[in-house]
Amino acid sequence: MTGQVHLTLDEVHALAVRALAASGFSAAQAGAIADTVTAAERDECKSHGLFRIPYYVGALKNPDVDATAEPSITELAPGVVHVDAHFGFAPLALQMGADPLTGKARQNGIAALCINNAYHIAALWPEVERLAERGLVAFAFTAALPYVAPAGGTKPLYGTNPMAFAWPRKDHPPLVFDQASSMTARGEIQLHLRDGKPIPEGWAIGPDGLPTTDPKTALEGAQLPFGGHKGAAIAMMVELLAGALVGDVFSYEAAERDTGTGAPCGGEFLIAIDPARCVQSGAGQLDHAERLFAKILEQEGTRLPSDRRFAARARTPVEGIDIPGSLYERILEFIRG
Repeated sequence: MTGQVHLTLDEVHALAVRALAASGFSAAQAGAIADTVTAAERDECKSHGLFRIPYYVGALKNPDVDATAEPSITELAPGVVHVDAHFGFAPLALQMGADPLTGKARQNGIAALCINNAYHIAALWPEVERLAERGLVAFAFTAALPYVAPAGGTKPLYGTNPMAFAWPRKDHPPLVFDQASSMTARGEIQLHLRDGKPIPEGWAIGPDGLPTTDPKTALEGAQLPFGGHKGAAIAMMVELLAGALVGDVFSYEAAERDTGTGAPCGGEFLIAIDPARCVQSGAGQLDHAERLFAKILEQEGTRLPSDRRFAARARTPVEGIDIPGSLYERILEFIRG
């Protein structure tokens, strides 16, 4: 099928659920993944919307993946929650961990959520935004498969290793950013390949270690960290937080047990902070932050992180979204079986 297919957000969610259910996902797993995919389409984050459904289904080729897994929750310490995803997918584990993490953060002022054995194909901003909507400051970190060369190197070692941050606001949606420690998310290179477009210079090198603008060559070679050694240091930090700290694998170790599905399995680490418990009463941190945001926006050409997403969020429930006809047909093939 060529051209574009127009869908409402309800149709996006229903299409995702049908495709996942037909492929063997439990109702709980399919629903949580569909929520995440629909949120990405709603906010025009195309690289993590319906584009990801084939990756979720493709992950089932790995015999270790459990599309019906029920995550389990335990308390490791008064301020630490642990969720074992049991080799299911991250969205359900994150949904189940949100309430206990919120409770511990409000009780203790700060709390952590450690997730193990989760297949993670989604963006990070949904989990930190969920916490910020509850009035918490939030961080999230996860590794992946080895896609990114260390500074000065030419061979993949780190994942794209994103980190996300969210800050609550009184009269506005939360301020949120979610960024890879590489020059770009891997999904952006995959979209360039799908659409037959070259990638910008500086995103990647080929297997020969030379710079490339060809997305296929880039995917076969290594992505580059942003800012050279600075981005590489952040990528290493994320490996330590989402790997060693939570008792899970590094990106290169995840590759050792991958069966070629391209779906990384490992850990995720979240921190939630209650602003009200960080200062004496009446300090007004959120009002203080608004003064900084106002100063930023005084300068022409500036915007706050996530403003583009929130503008899309206001538009797409009314206007709907468009996806390539080829993607729509591929998702229908999962439903047909």
